[in-house]
Amino acid sequence: MNKEELIKKIAEQASLSKDNAKKALETVFQVITDSLKNEEPVAISGFGAFKVTKRAATKGRNPRTGDPIDIAAKTVPSFTAGKALKDAVKS
Repeated sequence: MNKEELIKKIAEQASLSKDNAKKALETVFQVITDSLKNEEPVAISGFGAFKVTKRAATKGRNPRTGDPIDIAAKTVPSFTAGKALKDAVKS
């Protein structure tokens, strides 16, 4: 399912116009993004949690040449599914 299909489903199930569903979805994405930018975790009960994870710098190898390379430290978003979501997918 892509973003447009998700918007259509939200509009149908919540009895909203497509424009209102799109605004709502984009607002949710923006709030989550802004929170993660500030390194604030976002936990949605029954769904899961978004958080920022810091990855340490590591050494790697260029697969083409075999030369060693330095992989810089970085901050990445991560998602952990909640129990209710895991159970729903499992059944």
